[in-house]
Amino acid sequence: MMDLFPLLAPAGFVLAFAVALVAGTIKGIVGFAMPMIMVSGLSSIMAPDLALAGLILPTLVTNGFQAMRQGPRAAWQSMKRFRAFLLVGGVFLMLSAQLVRVLPAQVMLLIIGGPITLFAVTQLMGKHLVLHAPSRRMEIGIGAFAGFIGGFSGIWGPPTVAYLTALGTEKREQMRIQGVIYGLGAVVLFFAHVGSGVMRSETLPFSILMILPALFGMWLGGRLQDKIDQKTFRRATLFVLLIAGLNLMRRALVG
Repeated sequence: MMDLFPLLAPAGFVLAFAVALVAGTIKGIVGFAMPMIMVSGLSSIMAPDLALAGLILPTLVTNGFQAMRQGPRAAWQSMKRFRAFLLVGGVFLMLSAQLVRVLPAQVMLLIIGGPITLFAVTQLMGKHLVLHAPSRRMEIGIGAFAGFIGGFSGIWGPPTVAYLTALGTEKREQMRIQGVIYGLGAVVLFFAHVGSGVMRSETLPFSILMILPALFGMWLGGRLQDKIDQKTFRRATLFVLLIAGLNLMRRALVG
């Protein structure tokens, strides 16, 4: 194992596999949060850039399965519906990916954790953001913000979830749309971080190894997700956001 990947001790692999399994399970239930959980967990035992590399391929593969769960036609319709979000988010993701080598780790974690925590707390307190009709201007703005933070952190879920929740998106459709958006974002993220140097020959094997536990966890979570109703799905989503956001802020402020 050490010959295959010299940047992490064997005990680190065990912990990393556990993190990927938990992240996959949560994703199977609520449709997102894999990058947040993997960044939070992996960055506790390794450098932030290695943690970022570790989540890229599992995110790409699991979102592909999620997007295609209702078939390619449904996935294509979701792509057409949110094409502005995808295009603008992809451009900003590519641009901000280069910041991963510039921003200090604590700043990166705080920028991500603060908005996540604020959104989850306000939603759980009953202060719901409601959009009665899709807004192209808001879609472009949220896509730009999601892409910006996603490029240097690997995390672009919270703004997307906030937008879909505000639109009152049905559970199965939200899962599929998230899979499409995050999956295409993961493709862009992969190539962006080939350019940034995060995804390279030394880190690629680690990212490949993380795919298996992430997929198995997603299968487990999917079985649970099929059994919960829309209200439970929404609250589970918000609690996942809150826990991940608080953990990121803790690491930013305490270390």
